[in-house]
Amino acid sequence: MTTPYSPELQHHLSGRLLLAAEIPFSPERLTEHIEAGYVTTKAGVSRENGKYDCSRCSNRNQQLFYTFPCKICQKNCTYCRSCIMMGRVSECSKLYLWIGPELHFPIPPRVMAWAGTLSDGQKTASDRVVAAVEQNEEVLIWAVCGAGKTEVLFKGMETAISSDKRVCICTPRTDVVLELTPRLKRAFPNVEVAALYGGSEDRHLAAPLTVSTTHQLYRFSNAFDTIIIDEVDAFPYSMDTSLQQAVQKAKKQTSATIYLTATPSRQMQNAYRKGTLQAVTIPARYHRKPIPVPTMKWSGNWQKQFQKKQIPPQIQSWVRDRIECNIPILLFFPSIKVMKESLPLFQEIEPRLLAVYSEDPERKEKVTLLRNGEIPGLLTTTILERGVTIPRLDVAVIGAEHQVFVESALVQISGRVGRSVDHPIGNITFFHYGKSEEMVKAILHIENMNREASKRGLLDV
Repeated sequence: MTTPYSPELQHHLSGRLLLAAEIPFSPERLTEHIEAGYVTTKAGVSRENGKYDCSRCSNRNQQLFYTFPCKICQKNCTYCRSCIMMGRVSECSKLYLWIGPELHFPIPPRVMAWAGTLSDGQKTASDRVVAAVEQNEEVLIWAVCGAGKTEVLFKGMETAISSDKRVCICTPRTDVVLELTPRLKRAFPNVEVAALYGGSEDRHLAAPLTVSTTHQLYRFSNAFDTIIIDEVDAFPYSMDTSLQQAVQKAKKQTSATIYLTATPSRQMQNAYRKGTLQAVTIPARYHRKPIPVPTMKWSGNWQKQFQKKQIPPQIQSWVRDRIECNIPILLFFPSIKVMKESLPLFQEIEPRLLAVYSEDPERKEKVTLLRNGEIPGLLTTTILERGVTIPRLDVAVIGAEHQVFVESALVQISGRVGRSVDHPIGNITFFHYGKSEEMVKAILHIENMNREASKRGLLDV
């Protein structure tokens, strides 16, 4: 006779790799399930041939391990510093994993409520996503900023959920999770959606549809039938092999992988051109208007002028014109230091202007204020280069020649403008103290996409 198991424990632990402190069940309950063969454990940090390996984040960089006298095991014990922000994993830690019956979610009679219309470019990409889901394939959706990438996913997600497949959309940035979640809940009102990020209330929730930062995937193993990586080229995911390994670990052995971005890495572009990575391109926005092409404006030694407590005249004029016309603005700065020092100068023009950056505890609230028209604009770092949609927005990059503003960042920043069907045009200006190669490449990138869209008949003349 089969020993019964706890559905609550199955729901909490299925597809996850968790520390005991993260599991709201007693040690005795866990031991019962281990003895019955429903749960297994593995060492948090293992050692082989003198090399350490983290079972949670797959870190193998020996410099990111630290040995200390442990009060729990009473020995010198080594822990992983790479994922310490998610709770300490050490040699004497156990990670718990469900190996019992697979978790299934109820399938509602109507999975998707979204009834919008896709453009020709979107429809082609949507069909390819559905095929990837059905055939467990890997595909890149290379779509310009504002092409409507999220809507392209809907049919594929509906196909997966209707087939009792578990779906995850992951992204490197919390802002994008916060932007995507309400849209997905509106599109799939009868499907439970879990939003996972640092401090999220959903962190214990298992759902058929999960929206997660890539960091949160450290806690998953063999969980998802379909995984969608939004902004696959974005920092830190693009530079952090442990995050890339976390995505691989979170997928089931047989699964579909969909990559989404407007600015794929050179490596991905080359793989596409060689035919080793299947891809669909969408060179036009869903509203069939071209992407606004940036204007380059020389602003002199902007850094020196800010140090003198002065806004360069060209930048000051740009800001005043938009404040007077009630046009919302984003001003991108190359560093938090310059941005913070400049904020009081801009507040002399308009006291309601605010600044936002990655560690700002009020980041979410400030973006909402701008979106709701309660403030006229934000000074920001590259933290808002992606995942933010504000109607009627104009954008300026201060010090666009700075090394932080690489081609992909400038293309993404430019993509904040003209996204709305009601306001498909707008102004994006690169203020600089000398043109950089990255600025020129970003403008060429946008012009090439517009040209390709025109050739394919995807733009309204």
